[in-house]
Amino acid sequence: MREKITSIAGLIDHTLLKPEATSSQIEQLCQEAISFGFTSVFVNPFWVKCCHKLLKNSKIKVGSVVGFPLGATTTKIKAFETESEIKAGAKEIDMVMNVGAFKEKKFKLVENEIKTIKKICGKEIMLKVIIEAGLLIEAEKREAALIVRNSGADFVKTNTGLGTGGATIQDVKLVRETVGPDFGVKASGGIRDYPSVLKLIEAGANRIGTSASVKIMQEMLQQEKAL
Repeated sequence: MREKITSIAGLIDHTLLKPEATSSQIEQLCQEAISFGFTSVFVNPFWVKCCHKLLKNSKIKVGSVVGFPLGATTTKIKAFETESEIKAGAKEIDMVMNVGAFKEKKFKLVENEIKTIKKICGKEIMLKVIIEAGLLIEAEKREAALIVRNSGADFVKTNTGLGTGGATIQDVKLVRETVGPDFGVKASGGIRDYPSVLKLIEAGANRIGTSASVKIMQEMLQQEKAL
């Protein structure tokens, strides 16, 4: 059972992106990540340095967001954010795609922006690109996923989870079919329970972003004990 717990926990980005987050909540987030063995904590840029300090003696990575939550800042600003977060200790970056530019079919602009951010990240820092699937029709989701893959990023991430719905089984399947078996797919937004996590993994997600991580692990433990 321990092996299964470790396996599921290792797919979870333990997330706290609420604007009202306090230092005590950030400390709790990091402690929970250590206790359960989550792969990372994901926080707003202000908290990266704090998390890096709290987690420096652990294997838990610190992740942060760029262009969050709208994606409508300039490439120059996204680049500055990325550089600042990496300097503060971030090992993973989740960047929001410029959805408006994408909708206008300015695909080269979107592609170049992702390439710019990935160049800053290099090989050591993982880059996930949020396509905000809730704002896209099916054909656009496929096109966006291909752009992300072909631009050198490491993951397609489905949603920010703020205002446009959350991850769906259908979207994860579609993205996985589009990018193939060896590319990263992160499901995020509205993931609140263990059965949902299992379904999303089965659909093709190999990373889960959620603020309900502890609840999910507790549900998993209860289910395993009941068997």
